Amino acid sequence: MYEERPSRLPGAVVWTNTPVGSGVRPVLPDGCMDLLWREGRLLVAGPDTRAYVPDGAPAHWAGVRFPPGTAPALLGVPAHELRNRRVELADLWNAAQVRRLSARVDGAPDPLAALEEVALERAARAPAPDSLLGALVAALEAGRPVGRTADELGLSARQLHRRSLTAFGYGPKTLARVLRLQRALAMARSGVPLAETATRTGYADQAHFARDVRELAGMPLGKLLGG
Repeated sequence: MYEERPSRLPGAVVWTNTPVGSGVRPVLPDGCMDLLWREGRLLVAGPDTRAYVPDGAPAHWAGVRFPPGTAPALLGVPAHELRNRRVELADLWNAAQVRRLSARVDGAPDPLAALEEVALERAARAPAPDSLLGALVAALEAGRPVGRTADELGLSARQLHRRSLTAFGYGPKTLARVLRLQRALAMARSGVPLAETATRTGYADQAHFARDVRELAGMPLGKLLGG
């Protein structure tokens, strides 16, 4: 069972996922990166360009999901190096430090709260995220075209692409596509008819929406919404 709530870290979300039965919930691309705890291990989930299906036996997970573009400054690694990957935190930070943090989270009465404290402490020492990237995310979440957004931010297409790779793990067009998918799924799940959802979120038509779901989520639109 999946549960989430807003984090004390601005813009972030903390969540838990506890196994229920034998089903595995795929993780869809959302433009974010996560700090993860899985039964004794600390990991980082990089930005996805396709659905991720956890492997191995079902396990209890806890995570801090950072707003798009903010995790690389906090974690100290460019997002594109982690694209479509789950890596041990010890591969990114000092191994002895990670062992201490793992023991701290494992031994806490509430591992999620302890994991959130780790993220808050790291964020307090990290450089502030690039404010331009926040403006980019806001524009793309509102459905604004990438080219026009680059002009408004005073960046060339090449400059925007380079900064996006570092912050998001991929270029602004992929980010726009991922954010559009999330926007459309939220609208469809709220009860808006699929054809209307497609039109309102910038797809050419319902078939275009369905193709994007199949490519990014790895399953048909009806199955995704039904599940």
